[in-house]
Amino acid sequence: MAIARKRQVSLVDTKYYHCISRCVRRAFLCGEDHFTGQSYEHRRGWVEDKLLELAKIFCIDVCAYAVMSNHTHLVLYVDDKKANRLNDKAIVIRWHKLCKGTLLTQKYIQGEKLSKAELIFFNQTVKQYRERLSSISWFMRLLNENIARRANKEDNCSGRFWEGRFKSQALLDEAALVACMAYVDLNPIRAKMANTPEDSDHTSVQKRLTYAKDDKQTKKLLRFAGVPRQIMPKGLPFELKSYLELVELTGRVMQEDKRGYINNMNLPLLERLNISPENWVKLTTQFTRVFHGAVGRPSSQASYCENLNRKRRADLSNCEKLLA
Repeated sequence: MAIARKRQVSLVDTKYYHCISRCVRRAFLCGEDHFTGQSYEHRRGWVEDKLLELAKIFCIDVCAYAVMSNHTHLVLYVDDKKANRLNDKAIVIRWHKLCKGTLLTQKYIQGEKLSKAELIFFNQTVKQYRERLSSISWFMRLLNENIARRANKEDNCSGRFWEGRFKSQALLDEAALVACMAYVDLNPIRAKMANTPEDSDHTSVQKRLTYAKDDKQTKKLLRFAGVPRQIMPKGLPFELKSYLELVELTGRVMQEDKRGYINNMNLPLLERLNISPENWVKLTTQFTRVFHGAVGRPSSQASYCENLNRKRRADLSNCEKLLA
């Protein structure tokens, strides 16, 4: 049975979430329709462009993404502290980039003075906008609505384009986060849509590799901040070089169509996270099959369930086997 979104998101426990949206129409979201021979490949660019555009406006960063033929994978970071730090004007300006706003917010931006009664309603509206700008549900809603409208217009039809709900998984610790990111980045290779990470079009790993050639990090994605330390800047708690090497090595193993493990390879990231190579291969090839709810070590699961007042811990045995 579906779990209410508010019972899946606990920012106290984690700010990282894996989201999946699937197309319900026979014709692919992207790629080629085998029945008609028509190509929808250009729609992958629609999704990628809109995703990165929304990330600039929302207080939500993109950690990883892969736009596939009939579904999308996203790993998102919710920066609620940033949403709370922005002043009212900044919040309204950001929201107006997404929607028209109200008459009061339009008056405020134009510099018109608001009465005391109007200020009460204005403050309530700003509070609502602030919450929405750090809401995964609103982020996914505006992303999927835009793509659905454009696709329906192109197909000259109406009706549902996506499944009614996007799927969301909480990533409760570093082990779950890095496994999920690698799983997402290697989707095209598993689907035989690409041979290497740099050839994987419309993925975060391709974008990161493009900038990494010049020893830079792209500003469009959440940056890698390096190994955790006492004064930790905002960013993914890994080294970019280690992560890219890990994705490359994992991809090589999977291309051999074997369930084996990486022999004689020194993987500092896996060693630090205490994940065996055998478990790593399973995590990065079967992530969504093995896990259906929140993902993390048993200790992380306990805190997450307690904060959301949930008695049942989903996939606890698999978390114990693969992440403990």
